Amino acid sequence: MTTTIFPPPATLSGTLPGTLPTPLQLAAVDLGSNSFRLEIGRVDGNRIERQGYWKETVRLAAGLDDSDRLTKKSIETACDCLARMNERLRGFAPEQVRAVGTQTLRVARNTNEFLLEAQSALGYPIEIIAGREEARLVFEGCMHTLPPSDRRRLVVDIGGASTELIVGRGFSAEAAESFKLGCVSVSVRFFEDGVIDRARLKRAQVACSAEIEEATSAFSHAHWDDAFGSSGTVGAVADIFRAEGWSDGTITSEGLLKLRQALIAAGEIKRIRLASLKSDRQEVIAGGTAILAAVFETLGITEMRPANGALRVGVLYDLLGRRESRDLRDVTVERMQQRFAADRNQAQQAAHLASKFFSALQPRAKEELTKRVTWSALLHEIGFALSHGDYHKHGAYLAQHSDMAGFSTTDQEHIAELILAQRGNLKKVVGLLEDNVRAAQILSLRLAVILVHARRPVELPQWTLKASRATIEFALDRAWLSRHPLTQHLLAEEAEQWSRVGVRFVLREL
Repeated sequence: MTTTIFPPPATLSGTLPGTLPTPLQLAAVDLGSNSFRLEIGRVDGNRIERQGYWKETVRLAAGLDDSDRLTKKSIETACDCLARMNERLRGFAPEQVRAVGTQTLRVARNTNEFLLEAQSALGYPIEIIAGREEARLVFEGCMHTLPPSDRRRLVVDIGGASTELIVGRGFSAEAAESFKLGCVSVSVRFFEDGVIDRARLKRAQVACSAEIEEATSAFSHAHWDDAFGSSGTVGAVADIFRAEGWSDGTITSEGLLKLRQALIAAGEIKRIRLASLKSDRQEVIAGGTAILAAVFETLGITEMRPANGALRVGVLYDLLGRRESRDLRDVTVERMQQRFAADRNQAQQAAHLASKFFSALQPRAKEELTKRVTWSALLHEIGFALSHGDYHKHGAYLAQHSDMAGFSTTDQEHIAELILAQRGNLKKVVGLLEDNVRAAQILSLRLAVILVHARRPVELPQWTLKASRATIEFALDRAWLSRHPLTQHLLAEEAEQWSRVGVRFVLREL
């Protein structure tokens, strides 16, 4: 475990007369498959300076049993770590902290059970992010710690249970992919009994090469100028190379050969003696080396330099962007509209109404919940790209399974559920209606879709909207209703749909 002394946390309470403003601090929690990390940064303009760092080796990937469920012991270990991080994060507002989970939490069959306990221990929500979203954040984090360059850069991030490959320029990833290979998972698979020999190391490398071979078309040497590596495995190998005198810390093909020979000569994990190799990294160095050697050989890499930053720094900069109205998720939604040729004027009109309705129903709702309603409305017609029949079902599928930069898997699931619920029988989402907030989101989107059905500008001169678990009351201006008989008919049909799930829908005139 590595620890750093932290300064006191910043607050948002303002300043005393005659004093300088308190710098804003942001925090990122990375629930990795090998280690959990907490990074705290101080915002200075458009830059983030490290203020504190905490890492604990948790080995979450090793806590998966034969049925891909996290064991009780592994959950307890993880929560103990998160509780310690909670102590450091006290005083941080929810919008100052973002916690993300990666590959092990993507595949664990009891992730929801884990999240219930983990979020309670940490004191903040935990998002599970998709592999490509992890890759994008890794690239952004690394690029913010490297000197600016117009050259094409490859970043390789070897984690505990996944490996990400990213190619891009500046801060933009042009190609990104995630593979189910990690230093913990490969070590458990090939070196579980602690024995290392030439045949095992070769089998491990060949298996890793087979997994990433499909990536050669997008990540071979022809697509980049410089190669960088991030995360614990690359950092540990770079430290070994420097300490053993094999290089200045640059990872080379020749150095990897020496490392493999040293591992084989040791014969057992517990007998590995390499300069600067820490005890918590010793157990997984064989698996990490196999992956790294496979990446070198498959992609034609001859040398790689270590890069700082990685996922946690990418999360910090992504969080900063959201606070400064540069939310990548808004950009992603616009690109989705363009990609699937959605009617953007129609979508914007539906989004305006849906957000108004939701604010009336949930005036104290968090901003993120209102944003989900808005994004769902902006994307509610993307299913037209596949078929006008059951377009809400197609749209829900696209929202859940598309590569949506900036969104967590939970975000995408909730948006997909709202798109699915926008029309038709409510019984398909009856379980969601038990939650007052989700029910309000669904009602808001359904009403907005009805009111914009004519695909003309809609101005509601007067309206009220109230809802409880058993009753919905929607009131509209009498004159307006009389001029829109089809809308009135559609609202009557909507009342029938709600009655089928036990909710009374009353349409009144003002």
